[in-house]
Amino acid sequence: DEDGLEDTEQALKFLKKASNNVDRMSYLINDLDEISKLESGALPINPTKFKINELIKEVFESEEIKSKKYQIQLIFKEKYNEPVYVSADRERIRQVLSNLIDNAFKYGKTNGTISVSLFGLHEQVLVEVTDDGAGIDEKNLPRLFERFYRTDSSRSRQIAGSGLGLSIVKHIVEAHQQTINVRSTVGIGSTFGFTLEKAKQAGFPGLPYSI
Repeated sequence: DEDGLEDTEQALKFLKKASNNVDRMSYLINDLDEISKLESGALPINPTKFKINELIKEVFESEEIKSKKYQIQLIFKEKYNEPVYVSADRERIRQVLSNLIDNAFKYGKTNGTISVSLFGLHEQVLVEVTDDGAGIDEKNLPRLFERFYRTDSSRSRQIAGSGLGLSIVKHIVEAHQQTINVRSTVGIGSTFGFTLEKAKQAGFPGLPYSI
């Protein structure tokens, strides 16, 4: 009957909400454990030489479902025909890229773009992740990498997460003794940029100085 159907629908809504809460709690526990290990130095950074442009393409492939779901195009502005080698912990940098792209999905606009670019900075490579979404008010930028800090949630998609993604990104980058920064304009979008050490090897492709 109609009452039974309504009860079933209410029960399903409750179960879905409970499942979402469990997911959020799981994200939170895992990320809190990871960030505490990063802060204490208990999570080792294991640098290897790898091709950063290949890793970017791999991350794009893993984000393809979200790209279609949110109707946001992923663009790799690949300027170099040869592989670009860096020295870093490959899996940790994968995590940095994934977190930054997920953050861009959260604030990106439908039918918009998220682009990743590489620039040569003498002994470093600069990786930039740019979206054309809501942008961030300048007053919020200094606190952006703090734990659980949220900008205006009304301007973001409700994507499951712990609220620790950007804080983890900062800790991973700094554990590599590198830097991360952000610039943003409300209504235009945001760019997060982080540096990586160039791999020291003969025949490293010469990247022109930029930025």
